[in-house]
Amino acid sequence: MDESLPHQTVLDEVGPRLKRLRTKRGLTLAALSESTGISKSTLSRLESGQRRPSLELLLPLASAYRVPLDDLVGAPEVGDPRVRLSPRSLPNGGTFVPLTRTPGPLQAYKLVIPDRGAEPALRTHEGYEWLYVLDGRLRIVLAEHDFVLGAGEVAEWDTRVPHWFGSADGRPVEVLSLFGRQGERMHVRAKSRT
Repeated sequence: MDESLPHQTVLDEVGPRLKRLRTKRGLTLAALSESTGISKSTLSRLESGQRRPSLELLLPLASAYRVPLDDLVGAPEVGDPRVRLSPRSLPNGGTFVPLTRTPGPLQAYKLVIPDRGAEPALRTHEGYEWLYVLDGRLRIVLAEHDFVLGAGEVAEWDTRVPHWFGSADGRPVEVLSLFGRQGERMHVRAKSRT
């Protein structure tokens, strides 16, 4: 199957699209030539398909017609770039939103963790966790270590280490979580403050 066929079809339709646009605007080739600096013969060949469209030709035409370049070319739709998130409930309270659309070794989540109110119940499992605090204060207990992170702070650990995390001050905390399989680490590099 020829992968270039859809692109070829798009390119073949540029000439007729340019001619329809010029005719609709009531412009002659001479008037368009004067406003764009492109010769009448080049414009005629472009509209008839005898000349391949190029960026050098399409940019002044888009400017003269006051339309986006994509409209001149008839570029295919690339789809809706918005991610539609589906919040889900956490078993022990709170909400999580999967940010990764496809299954794989690394998954991203946004968590909203309420005050759990109870003493930390440490647990272990396979994997590697990376947490970034978006808003609020997050308490993390890793084995014998107990600390609090504020907005903009990050922690990462091997989840085979007994751990627990929750709100540090009774208010909900928002966290970005990256979770990978065992041995897969997330690396964040920052410039030193020299």
